[in-house]
Amino acid sequence: MRTNEFDVIIIGGGIIGTATGYYLSKRRKRVLLLEKKYLGSGSTGRCIGGIRAQFSTETTIKVAMKSVDLFRSMENEFGFSVDWHPSGYLFLAYSEEKKQSFLDIIQLQNNLGLDVRFLTAQDIKSKFNYINTDGVLGGTFCPTDGQADPFYVLKGYMKGINNAGNVIKTHSEVVGIDNHVSDLFEVTTKSGEKFYAPQVLNSAGPNSKSVGEFAGINLPVEPERHESLITEGIEFREIPMIVDYRPDGCYFIQRKTGQIIGCYTPEKRVPGNDVGSTFEFLTEMPRRLIRLIPSLESLAILRQWAGSYTVTPDGNPIVDKTEIPGYYVSTAMCGHGFMLGPALGKLMADYMIDDEWPYDMSEFAYNRNFQKAAEALG
Repeated sequence: MRTNEFDVIIIGGGIIGTATGYYLSKRRKRVLLLEKKYLGSGSTGRCIGGIRAQFSTETTIKVAMKSVDLFRSMENEFGFSVDWHPSGYLFLAYSEEKKQSFLDIIQLQNNLGLDVRFLTAQDIKSKFNYINTDGVLGGTFCPTDGQADPFYVLKGYMKGINNAGNVIKTHSEVVGIDNHVSDLFEVTTKSGEKFYAPQVLNSAGPNSKSVGEFAGINLPVEPERHESLITEGIEFREIPMIVDYRPDGCYFIQRKTGQIIGCYTPEKRVPGNDVGSTFEFLTEMPRRLIRLIPSLESLAILRQWAGSYTVTPDGNPIVDKTEIPGYYVSTAMCGHGFMLGPALGKLMADYMIDDEWPYDMSEFAYNRNFQKAAEALG
């Protein structure tokens, strides 16, 4: 095999690309990972680090539960901590309709072995006495959901890929993919380098649509801006990820460092690759946060930033092979990339080798009907 020829070329160095590269490396595949900027420079390095298995469909719950298992084992796997901590996720219901939807979903989650329980407003006040429960009708809590540090996770995957003798090339933007070169793809970077492999994985996140177009594939995905902020640290009280689904709600968690990190989904979506920060978010997010935990009012904000969710019309990722033999896609995580990434990386690595899934993955199919109902838990 030539030095510029590989078994698999992965485009995109976020959680999806590095996880897939790591698990392909464990199965002794020769891997090249090409990243436009630096590892984590897209969505992964801008996420807030939450990890949950509380989803509303069977496939996503199974994938997320697998991811939680992998996060739990990372310290042993990598030889260093990734700051995994099972802080839990608390979803709050402020309407009878939302309360009933939570109760309906809990049945599915419990049937799949996920430890989710419904808490009354009184239960919430007793367990989390710092939360303002005015108007709360109850909520769901999963104690095995949690958090980890995205940069430590990327470091672990990077070291695994490198230790296997495989190659990561950063600042290597892909500008062309030709699938008419014998039985190999020819992948060209901006610097003019050319690399060859029988399999290519598009895990380019916000750039996955344009990377698909290089090979003649039209992906129904678009990036949109989401902002976040982080505060100074306070005593660690194990504040879970609190999710408030009201139109002017938000979600936030306390990191192990004591800092509060959070964001909200804007009512007016901002499509495109703009990752600029706004004064509106800087003033609105604290208002929403202290409405839920008034005692945080005096906290100082250290910084704010924005990143991209890459979204599909139905709110589910695309993780599949395409009509072009050897061309695979794992993208459009709709804001759930970090939490689903480890499991999807392992599943995709196995799929690229074995050509079969361990369970039904049609929910994430490349050629599915994208007009079906969206994921109910955002």
